[in-house]
Amino acid sequence: MAKDQKQAPKEMKPPMVEKPLEFKKTLKRLASYLKPERKKLIAVAIFAVLSTIFNVLSPIILGTATTSIFDSVTTGTAVDFGFIGQVVMTLVLLYLLASSFAFLQQSLMAGVSQRTIATLRKQVTDKLTRVPLKYYDQNSHGDLLSRAVNDIDNINNSLQQGLSQIITSVFTVLGIIVMMLFISPLLTLVICITIPLSLISVRTIASYSQNYFRNQQNEVGQINGHVEEMYGGHHVVKAFGYEKTSIERFDEVNERLYKAGSRAQFISGIMMPVMMFIGNLGFVFVSIVGGVLVINGSIVIGNVQAFIQYTQQISQPMNQIASIANMIQNALASAERVFILLDEAEEKREERLPVNLDEVKGNVSFEHVGFGYEENEDIINDLNIEVNQGQMVAIVGPTGAGKTTLINLLMRFYEINRGKLRIGEVNSIDLSREQVRSIFAMVLQDTWLFSGTIRENIAYGKKNATEEEVIAAARAAYADDFIRTLPNGYDTVLENDASNISQGQRQLLTIARAIISDPKILILDEATSSVDTRTELQIQKAMKQMMKNRTSFVIAHRLSTIKDSDVILVMNKGDIIEKGNHRELLEQKGFYADLYESQFAQ
Repeated sequence: MAKDQKQAPKEMKPPMVEKPLEFKKTLKRLASYLKPERKKLIAVAIFAVLSTIFNVLSPIILGTATTSIFDSVTTGTAVDFGFIGQVVMTLVLLYLLASSFAFLQQSLMAGVSQRTIATLRKQVTDKLTRVPLKYYDQNSHGDLLSRAVNDIDNINNSLQQGLSQIITSVFTVLGIIVMMLFISPLLTLVICITIPLSLISVRTIASYSQNYFRNQQNEVGQINGHVEEMYGGHHVVKAFGYEKTSIERFDEVNERLYKAGSRAQFISGIMMPVMMFIGNLGFVFVSIVGGVLVINGSIVIGNVQAFIQYTQQISQPMNQIASIANMIQNALASAERVFILLDEAEEKREERLPVNLDEVKGNVSFEHVGFGYEENEDIINDLNIEVNQGQMVAIVGPTGAGKTTLINLLMRFYEINRGKLRIGEVNSIDLSREQVRSIFAMVLQDTWLFSGTIRENIAYGKKNATEEEVIAAARAAYADDFIRTLPNGYDTVLENDASNISQGQRQLLTIARAIISDPKILILDEATSSVDTRTELQIQKAMKQMMKNRTSFVIAHRLSTIKDSDVILVMNKGDIIEKGNHRELLEQKGFYADLYESQFAQ
């Protein structure tokens, strides 16, 4: 839309983060995405159990070799190398089996995480197509991109790495506790004192650091929004010497991100040393008590060695849980931001009215229409317009008059607050938005072309458009000549933002895209503002031919382009203050006459 009437609120404020993250609710909702993969997760768990079994059997089997060697030394008998060799071969086999099942577990888990993230990413993409235009007006595009890309990537990394490690760690801890109980309940009691300490430490630190991770992700969204705006408008930044202010703004947001990230990582980083300290305490206690039990003959030395190994092994999964805790918290903070997006109010879903749109006429009427972007702040008060089919209606007025708002209401980008808007004899609200928008074609002041060939961009206006229709539309828009001069003609691929063709050429392509759609009603929003005078004359001739028997709404600041309009609506502060053709309005010597004379005073 033209930038003269963007009344929707645009103020961007840092997201509020006073409320603590709903940890359990977010975790439960994220886990719900894994339900379709439960069979795969059961297989992952089985492989984790098998891998754990083969791993936890190894220390006690190795302990038998140690006991055999110790007995040989203390009794003065020869070392039984045959038995030692059998132990070694058994251990090699166990390690191979454990590694194989761990590999299968990781492979399955990778598939689970990728499918889960693909589902979440699709939901986010679908959601962004269903939220109203108001949502885009009120939120930074950079922040939306951050939610759709960075936050989902965070969740993906945590699912693929963190979830697999958690499953393995839980089964490893359980398996080791069973083996410890088998060896010595007394030593198990000693080591189990440290496990609750570890769990309490992890829970306490994780709950305290979660708010900081949430702050960190919000600030990432803010900095992405700033960078997207500055780099997207770098020409304007440079033209107005805004570089220093832009850098200062970036430094401000970057400093907030640095502080939030530093606090989150610092607090989360405390987990690892705390877990190591608790684990070392357990190792010391087991060594002392185990030594006493060996001296008393209550336990063989090989089992003490195995128990010490189990002590080290049980600290490893506990340390892994601590090390991935910040990743999990980061993922949950990202998940919350994604879920907030998914919970946004959508445009009301509508059923298509069983009406033949080909029979809907192109006349438009506004009946006592009132509208405001904010509650109790009307921009349009009591709008009444009757437009007959085939008329060319020009809309003029100063900045903020309500011109673009009128187009927003026509296209149902926003819903009217009161009154009726009829297209043909049908109330616009009775049609679905898809039906309403299929009646219109738009050519905006700001051109939008996607990365693809010129042919694809023109054909975007009509599904299954033929080659002949594409070329005919390009000729009607006077774009065919310049397209054929390009190295690959209609197969020329447009680069990012179509920067490999001029602004005027981009506008010609958007006009061709509108022509090929063959709409009942055409909307031109400063459509010729970016082309030279000669090209503008060519486009006007093409548009004049296209507008025959077709209702057209034209927003224009250059009044010379609308002199031939059937009706000119002069808007000011949301109201139609004058109405008539060019000659009639000049004779009234009112607002329009003043505008016209100010442009052509010379």
